Amino acid sequence: MPVTRPTIDRRSDEPAPQKPDVKLPIEAIRSAKAGGAKPLAEHMRKHEQRQSEARARTGSGGPRGLEPGPIPPPLELGGRIRRVPSKGGGGPQSDDLLGGRDSRQLARKRSGESRGIPGDDEYGARRRRPRQRKGASVSTAAPRKSSAAIQVPCTVRAFSEAIGLAAGEVLKKLLGFGLDQMPSMSTMLDRDTVELLAAELGVELNVKTVEDLEKELLAGFDAIDEDPGLRVARAPVVTFLGHVDHGKTSLLDRILGIDVAARESGGITQHMRAYGIRRNDRMITFVDTPGHEAFTQMRARGANVTDCAVIVIAADDGIMPQTEEAISHAKAAGVPIVVCINKIDLPGVDVQRIYQQLAANELLPTEWGGEIEVVKTSAVTGEGIDHLLDTLLTIAELHDLRANPERAAAGVCLDASIHEGRGVVACLLVQKGTLHVGDAVVCGEGSGHVKSMTDTLKKKSVKEAGPSQPVFVSGFDVPPVPGERFHVVESIARAREVAVQRSGIRRQSNLSSQPVHVTLENLFDRLGREKAPTLNLILRADVRGSIEAILKELGKLEHPEVKIRMLQATVGGITEADVALADASDAVIIGFNVVPDERARALADAQGVQIRRYEIIYQVTDDLKNALEGMLAPERREAELGRAVVQRTFSVSRIGVIAGCRVIAGIIARNGRLRVIRDNRILGDYAIESLKREKDDAREVRDGLECGIKLAGFNDIKEGDILECYRIEEVARTLS
Repeated sequence: MPVTRPTIDRRSDEPAPQKPDVKLPIEAIRSAKAGGAKPLAEHMRKHEQRQSEARARTGSGGPRGLEPGPIPPPLELGGRIRRVPSKGGGGPQSDDLLGGRDSRQLARKRSGESRGIPGDDEYGARRRRPRQRKGASVSTAAPRKSSAAIQVPCTVRAFSEAIGLAAGEVLKKLLGFGLDQMPSMSTMLDRDTVELLAAELGVELNVKTVEDLEKELLAGFDAIDEDPGLRVARAPVVTFLGHVDHGKTSLLDRILGIDVAARESGGITQHMRAYGIRRNDRMITFVDTPGHEAFTQMRARGANVTDCAVIVIAADDGIMPQTEEAISHAKAAGVPIVVCINKIDLPGVDVQRIYQQLAANELLPTEWGGEIEVVKTSAVTGEGIDHLLDTLLTIAELHDLRANPERAAAGVCLDASIHEGRGVVACLLVQKGTLHVGDAVVCGEGSGHVKSMTDTLKKKSVKEAGPSQPVFVSGFDVPPVPGERFHVVESIARAREVAVQRSGIRRQSNLSSQPVHVTLENLFDRLGREKAPTLNLILRADVRGSIEAILKELGKLEHPEVKIRMLQATVGGITEADVALADASDAVIIGFNVVPDERARALADAQGVQIRRYEIIYQVTDDLKNALEGMLAPERREAELGRAVVQRTFSVSRIGVIAGCRVIAGIIARNGRLRVIRDNRILGDYAIESLKREKDDAREVRDGLECGIKLAGFNDIKEGDILECYRIEEVARTLS
């Protein structure tokens, strides 16, 4: 017989779960329909208010939540019912309507709000700062600018930051220019591209190049007020130039009483030096160079320290190719020239032959009725040395060389090196003021205090150095570049600041592809702003007859406002020396039936020097004529555009007076100027600040239409005034 298991009653003694019945008072529902607060929040607020009133009536020790009237259903987070069974049944707990945890949260909320801490909202959710929606980022870009200043070359990022425009918009514009490479944020922009971008975007840019920044820096140093009465006579600075082994250093050794040439490798000068000697109680400073190329490089850096150039010619050799180049460099420097015929003691010399060669190079000696002093000397016997020194002092006296020794010192660095135990030692030539030990000095990218100064000839320590005095100076942090100018500043902090700024300028200059020299195409932009523009030329031809024919044709291109300056005209191919001279003098090289060698071509490309090659003479003259005509200042003519009559005036605060006008003849152009005519008299001439047709900006408004005009800087405009619009046009001129 099967056994049956007893049935187990699994019913719980717990009360059956009840479905929450949340009902709001009728007044809360009506308030929500009328646009009031949320029904639940309003209901809870009133409930808390009733609890507070009940506690106030029963005292602080009474039970919470016991008040007359209906008790609202207990609520929990999210609107759920929390029912806590009591000992006596399954009703809600009466001593804490919201439960212990919820009451503690409510208490923390109230205490936090009393201390200014954000608490929970009416639903119990923690209050947080509103989050920005994804994709709705806050723009941190600078506001769009209508004008800005920028240094070129610059990157796309720097350009966008300067004008306050997103880099993406700038890149879109660059894509439309058809560049060879895809532009990016780090793409370098040259001056032409920056100006084109500014025109496309409608931004007025003040573009500054590396040269402009350096000029501003030097202008700050040279802006010292100088009293002409404080200037005193100074020693002349003389440079010896000429062909190798013609006795330049030997001649200087004889003057100074030292033997430098014997210590040089192969008897050839390898370094630049400067010495000062006294002659008849007057000082003369000599600068010895390794060759005219160093002389040229110093001029290329704007450090033309020479007051007089001595061209040394060996009596037995005569004028050699390097001598001709030295003459060209001295002429380009624009300094007085003294010719020294050395080695006159050698037998069989022909001085008249050298005179003829000088005349062929446009250096006519005084003995032949010219202006060039010729002195015959011998470095071995000492013949003519005194005559040479007296000639140099006479030339200095004629040119009245003066400087102010009381101002802060300024000059040029001739050479620099590093010595063990002394650090950086620079050979400085003082040009203005007086240099003292302890001065804060900056030279190029080097800066420091002047720790010590030594005389260049006697090697004695000195405390100060006046104008035209060369000294060895120690104290720089890095060796300055020869040819860089030095200046004494007020503090070492200022010196380091200028050095760092120059370092940044050099870095920007290295980013540029190559230096920009004058060419026949950019001649107007480079030289057209000068008072008397001059085109420097270096002519190289295959035969002497071609040179004479070209020079004759160029003589026909004379004009009082522009001129051609021939720095050198010789026979032969274009060499590195020609490129160096063109680099220093900002000249154009003309090659007629000749070509540059590979080294000269590479140097010209690196330095940005233009070499023009021709085979027909009239092509040379035609190109130069067009270049000179571009240098002529254009003729300015006035072109009348139209007239308008003022019908009404409108005064707008913070803007000024706007004239409501009707155009009665011609057009009124935005880029023109206006004359204000009242009672047949001209009151003034003003630019147009704004021109509008109805509510839109307009470039021009034609006859019969009405417009609004705001004049720049003039508000006293009356009804009935006549506004005459005109434009200044520039017309190109010709040499004929």
